[in-house]
Amino acid sequence: MGKKRFSIEGVDMLVTILDEVILQSPAFSVESILIGMAHRGRLNVMAHVLNKLYSDILREFKDPISDISDTTYEGYLGQTGDVKYHKGAYRVWPGRNGVMLDIKIAPNPSHLELVNPLVAGMARAAGTTSSQRGAPRFEPQKSLPIQIHGDAAFPGQGTVAETLNFANLNGYTAGGTIHIIANNQVGFTTLPSDTRGSLYASDLAKGFKIPIVHVNANDPVACLEVARLAVHYRNTFHKDFMIDLVGYRRYGHNEGDEPRFTQPTMYQKVDEMPSVRELWARELIQRGFISSAEVDALMQKHWNHLQETYDGLDLQQPSPVKKEAEKAHRPEPGLAKRTETAVPADHLRDLHTALMQFPASFKISPRLNRVVNKRGEALANADEKAIDWGTAELLAFATILAGGTPIRLTGEDVKRGTFSHRHATYFDAETGAEYTPLQHLPHARASFEIHNSPLTESATIGFEYGYNIEHPEHLVLWEAQFGDFINAAQMMIDEYLVSGRAKWSQTPSLVLLLPHGYEGQGPDHSSARLERFLQLAAEKNLRIVNPTTAAQYFHLLRRQALLLTQDPLPLVVMSPKSLLRHPIAGSSLRELTDGRWQPIIPDEWIAAEEKEAEVTRLVLCSGKVVVDLVNSSLRPQNPWVAIGRVEQLYPFPKQELRDLFAQYPNLEEVMWLQEEPRNMGAYRFIEPRLGDILPVQSGSKRKRVAFHYVGRPNLASPAEGSAAWHQINQDRIVRDAFTRAYVDEELKMKQNS
Repeated sequence: MGKKRFSIEGVDMLVTILDEVILQSPAFSVESILIGMAHRGRLNVMAHVLNKLYSDILREFKDPISDISDTTYEGYLGQTGDVKYHKGAYRVWPGRNGVMLDIKIAPNPSHLELVNPLVAGMARAAGTTSSQRGAPRFEPQKSLPIQIHGDAAFPGQGTVAETLNFANLNGYTAGGTIHIIANNQVGFTTLPSDTRGSLYASDLAKGFKIPIVHVNANDPVACLEVARLAVHYRNTFHKDFMIDLVGYRRYGHNEGDEPRFTQPTMYQKVDEMPSVRELWARELIQRGFISSAEVDALMQKHWNHLQETYDGLDLQQPSPVKKEAEKAHRPEPGLAKRTETAVPADHLRDLHTALMQFPASFKISPRLNRVVNKRGEALANADEKAIDWGTAELLAFATILAGGTPIRLTGEDVKRGTFSHRHATYFDAETGAEYTPLQHLPHARASFEIHNSPLTESATIGFEYGYNIEHPEHLVLWEAQFGDFINAAQMMIDEYLVSGRAKWSQTPSLVLLLPHGYEGQGPDHSSARLERFLQLAAEKNLRIVNPTTAAQYFHLLRRQALLLTQDPLPLVVMSPKSLLRHPIAGSSLRELTDGRWQPIIPDEWIAAEEKEAEVTRLVLCSGKVVVDLVNSSLRPQNPWVAIGRVEQLYPFPKQELRDLFAQYPNLEEVMWLQEEPRNMGAYRFIEPRLGDILPVQSGSKRKRVAFHYVGRPNLASPAEGSAAWHQINQDRIVRDAFTRAYVDEELKMKQNS
């Protein structure tokens, strides 16, 4: 009593429909069933479809402190968990003829329909067989996704339409989904007339030519027939099918809510409505299948079982079920730093040669010949910095495939690359036929999958997250056309990407490639909102990087692939635009064969000139703005200024920064320089962390070196709309870095006030 739950009563037949779909599925060679649903009826589905024990569910209602293994602050980290009606569950069911069927219900946050693309991605992964090489094979009969929607959420939340659009897309189809609207005819306190402009809650599905059947939730026989029709239709045609299960909600939004405040006349009818169990019992009694006494005995038997289970809980002893939070993977400390990512030169040259092979009849666009020829010569000289970003990426992918790790790369225009830098897939200039060299690599021991995604961010990231969770041994990457497009996926990032580990013990390793950098293109194509990811970074839940060389990117991708099973974390890459072909970002073969990922890159020019003792100012910066600094004519005139590149922002490279500070014995000040406004970018994240490790001034026992900010002031919008004004500000930022008497005006105002 008094605990929040979301009753299934009024759409009770949902459990029976699911049972029937599961019962029928093995006959169609289905091996996995993936279920997505919100809160209503979730505990019932867990108990009666996935066989979660009553004792485990009821124990969660009592929520004993004995189930928390470590009540210290350190023990709390990584174990935040989630409420009982958000969690996932898993069951292996011995179906007909001994065929084992995996049944999963995916975890779901209170953003009700966010789970839709996640389940679609899980189903796609479960039905995908990775071949030895080439493209993987998707077999739609192997997996069946079931999406259970709310009648208010289905037409109201945009993720639904985004996910429905996947159904017939080559890279995203799950082979048909059975959709069920658990139709209460009310959303929280809101009537249908206020939640949708169409007659039926299911009308959105009409636009996708999905068959829709409306069925009375109080008619068990009709519900069973619809379930059979749905499973046969889906598994015959591998297309979506929609069941609108029209019922009601016996209680309020949850059992503590009072629905009569807002729907008094509806609830007069609900109060008079016998339950479907009572209606079906009457019919069975009338048919002579069961007696009234047997009905009462069955009910009493189950009530007694529930009560005895509840009363018998031993709350002094820890739960016999190992806590989900304790299952989360705990990597060996320092593993990422020790991971070797260098590749022998001969192996890279062999792979590169194979990547440059095309079928004899394939006609490359004449405008691409120069790009292909330049790429073909990139490894000719081991010391020449001729390897650009796209070449380094393809070489990294080739080594990963040769090592036996499958890759799935999707995103907005990834086959060519938004900035014409990738060309992972070529198109015949005469026929338009596609050719992907990575799928014809003789060295490959795993499959390579590449798809241009729809212009959808939230659902595609959810889909790839689901695919990644179901296939954790795959390197899964998604790329935005421009980094700021990530704005449209903030809910998916908040609810799944950054917190799935802490809430549900999931271990995602999804890679996000987000083009970022201020180049005068205006507010909407400059910032990938680095500050938001840094704000969400905690408990080592992410890797956030802003690499500036092709070699760094090469080692980063290889490290991510090598850590998939040992230290999986999502990787957020602030990827470049103008740096993709910039000579300063280019790398040599030797950097790929001898190097590794560097969280911090010290000033190579200062080191080469042996001027460390002259340095009194260290400018720390991250990403593309480095090029503006090292290309400036002011740089050689000011050897007292050293430039340090912070390539990894999280986990914060504290020790590497200490080592960098130690290289300059006469340091007097440290600057954080960025092109983003002061209230954006990395500054607010960096400032308190640097304050703890700034070195003490030479000749002083206590006084730390000064710390200043250089960049744009606080702004409401990420960047200027004028390219000319952008350049003026960029020039000022660079000039400030080399100005001896630089004054941080905002800091000065704070001190004066």
